[in-house]
Amino acid sequence: MKFEAEEVVDKAVEVFWRQGFAATTPQNLVDELGIGKGSLYNTFKSKHHLFELSLRRYSAKRVAALTEGLEGPGPVLPRLREAMRTLAGIGDHRFGCLIVNSVAELGSADEGVAAVAKELFGQIEKAFRSAIERGRAGGEITSRNRPAADSAGALLAAVIGTSVLAKTGSDPADLNRTLDAALQAI
Repeated sequence: MKFEAEEVVDKAVEVFWRQGFAATTPQNLVDELGIGKGSLYNTFKSKHHLFELSLRRYSAKRVAALTEGLEGPGPVLPRLREAMRTLAGIGDHRFGCLIVNSVAELGSADEGVAAVAKELFGQIEKAFRSAIERGRAGGEITSRNRPAADSAGALLAAVIGTSVLAKTGSDPADLNRTLDAALQAI
């Protein structure tokens, strides 16, 4: 059976996002990805290696969408609000963020997961900082109470926390108010 490894990784993102690492068995992967067990191990080495590839794919897509959403002409604050809402998963699904979920599940015991998370969170924070700086330079964001890097870190923390709350099934209106409060504090 021939298959495209990239497509399989994309499908694996969905499986791990929905079920988590521990609850996803190799048989689940074989069934949902439409590949044989031998292909799973020959192509991806292990369930854990496929998981790390999935985390990296998820992260790359998140960063690309975030960058595209925050850059360009027009007001920064609505773009930041939408980016935060999207990253937290408000209204889209009840899975939360795959990276946040993975860190919560595996913690610092899995260095690979921790490294992917650290990288993603750093990229999100950098994108937020850049948007805040553009908003300040354009006069849209007038508060200068704290450095843009600190405000970006606060927005990242709000997104991560809101992502966890989204996974619990919290009311999207409440989650939006939480993000709006964080945004108003910058």
